[in-house]
Order: sequence, then structure tokens, then C-alpha cells
Amino acid sequence: MPDARDVSPYDALLLLSFGGPEGPDDVVPFLENVTRGRGIPKERLKEVGQHYFLFGGVSPINDQNRALLDALRKDFAEHGLDLPVYWGNRNWAPYLTDTLREMVRDGRRRILVLATSAYASYSGCRQYRENLADALAALEAEGLELPKVDKLRHYFNHPGFLEPMIDGVLRSLAELPEDVRDGAHLAFSTHSIPTASADTSGPVEEHGDGGAYVKQHLDVAQQIADAVRERTGVDHPWQLVYQSRSGAPHIPWLEPDICDHLDERHAAGAPAVVIAPIGFVSDHMEVLYDLDTEAKARAEELGLPMRRSATVGADPRFAAAIRELVAERAAVERGQDVTPCALGALGASHNVCPVGCCPARAPRPVAAGADSTYV
Repeated sequence: MPDARDVSPYDALLLLSFGGPEGPDDVVPFLENVTRGRGIPKERLKEVGQHYFLFGGVSPINDQNRALLDALRKDFAEHGLDLPVYWGNRNWAPYLTDTLREMVRDGRRRILVLATSAYASYSGCRQYRENLADALAALEAEGLELPKVDKLRHYFNHPGFLEPMIDGVLRSLAELPEDVRDGAHLAFSTHSIPTASADTSGPVEEHGDGGAYVKQHLDVAQQIADAVRERTGVDHPWQLVYQSRSGAPHIPWLEPDICDHLDERHAAGAPAVVIAPIGFVSDHMEVLYDLDTEAKARAEELGLPMRRSATVGADPRFAAAIRELVAERAAVERGQDVTPCALGALGASHNVCPVGCCPARAPRPVAAGADSTYV
């Protein structure tokens, strides 16, 4: 690895996330931000918002991002890395444009971006790049000097992301009754997306048959299952499953849904299930509602013992992984030879999103890629 203390030419790291409401009065305005341009009536948004109202109108994602910021700053300081860390959201305060404006006024000119999505997809990567372009356009209209913005590569197969998830599955298995533990099935869960979007995820050469989105999740699931077998001596059956579908019924989305999967596993005689939300960096609302509420209730109806393992969150190993990724990318930008850190069959992801990667239905300006509007 390159010297982790040398982060030149970068002078700041931006944590870029989805955002979420922090009280009941925020829920509908937040959902209006999320669905802007789709013409969804306010009454329908109030119905959707019931998931948030069950938890006091507060999404856990903001507090989890604060915890991750603290973990990053602590890790950076302990390893002598002098890099300020900022935070901006797509859909709620602190808004991305406001944060970028603050960074520019603080004199930041070369910014690395960490998105809270580990995998390739339109919503998990390209849409964030569109958000960055929108924010840069707003700053340009204000007459501000624009910084150069780069995005860290996908980190789904970095050991600092994988190891906390492996430990989480092992803990969940240990919590199951002993008489069902060895026969437990592993359900690796991620966000469902339209199959058309999945098929075009990642670089053009990876398009088709679920694209990079499905391939990357399958690779992570296989690595976790293999590690569990090596550490317990038990080969647990597993499957990649999906959750949180939100599209029109006539549009094909990735399946099976987690609750349907629980029905199928129960009917097939599975004695227990561990759900591992590998598609999510932290325990945000879709994990709390779709897994800890809906899937838990379904398992209880079936009489199927179920545990849900933890997401990575602010685990110190994840913070260390981000530090390593920052040092790796900085060394690449300085023209040094770097051996990127990645496990599994797929190898390290690209540093710069290529043309045609995770395309949008309608082309929009983007930043931080080979097809960037802002260089």
C-alpha cells in the first residue's frame, strides 16, 4: 500500500449520502425531494411516509452518517492523515450543494467523494454523479471557482467492508437455538431495482444478465458463505434475495422478495434463516422496516426462527478501509504503481466510471467520470 499519510493531490473527503427526515414534519418534504419530477400526489406520499412515522418520523441514516464521520475522523487522526471530512446529502440537510459551497469557501480544490453505496448501479453510483454535476452547476452560476471532484471506487469486495459482515453473520448464527443453527439458511439481501437497470449496471462489457449489480452481490455473498464455512465447519445453503421494491407492478424488478423467500424456505423445511443485508452500508429505514419489521413479522407468522445480521455502519475496519482507498486513489493520481486491495473473483473496480457505465434513461450531466461535464 502507498503511504496512507500522503493524500496529495486531494485536500478534502466528502461523505455523500441519501439523507433522511429527522422528525415527523420532515417526512413529506423529504419524500417530495426523493420523488421530485414524478408527479406523485402529496396524499400518496403521506401513505408512503407511514414507514417513517412508525419510528417517530426519524430516519436512522443521518445519525449513522454522523457516527461514520466520527469514525473516519478518528481513524484519520490516529494514522496521521490530515484530510478534513465533510458531509452532504442528496435529499435532506445537509444538502450536497450547501456542503460543496462550504468546501469551496474553505479553499478546497481537489475533493474525493465517498458514496454510501458499495455497488455499481444507476441509483447507487451514476445518480450521485448527476447530483454532483447539479451542485457544481449551481456553484458555477454563483460565480464560484469549481473544485475538481473524483469518486472513490466501489468497495463491495474490500476486506474492511467484508469482514464486519462476516462477523455479523457468525454472531447471528450463534444467537439461533442450537438445534436449528447448523441447518440455517443464509439470505443475502439487497435493494431490488428494475431488471433493465440491473442489466445495464457497470461498464458496458458487463451489461446483461443482471449486470455488475448482481455479479458484485453474488461475489460478496459467496465470500461471506465461504468464510462462514471455514470458521464454523458448516456449509450453509444461501441465496441472494431482494427487498424494498417501489416500482409499478408491470415493470420487472429483481426477485425473489425477502418475504416470498421466507415462505419458500419454510415450505421447503428450512429450520431457520439468517438475513444478511449486504446491499446496505448502515441500518437505515429500509433495513429497519423491510427486514426488522415486515420480514420479522412474516418469519414469526411462519414459526421460522430468524435473525438479522448487522450492517457495516461505523465499524473501525470500514473506516480503515476508506483510509486505504483514499491513499490508493491519491497514489494513482500521483502516477504511482498501486496494487488495489480487493477480495473475491471480480478484482478491484474501476477508479473512473467509463462512458456507458450505469446509464440513465435520459442523459443528464454528470461529474467524476470519463463522461464528466465538469473536469
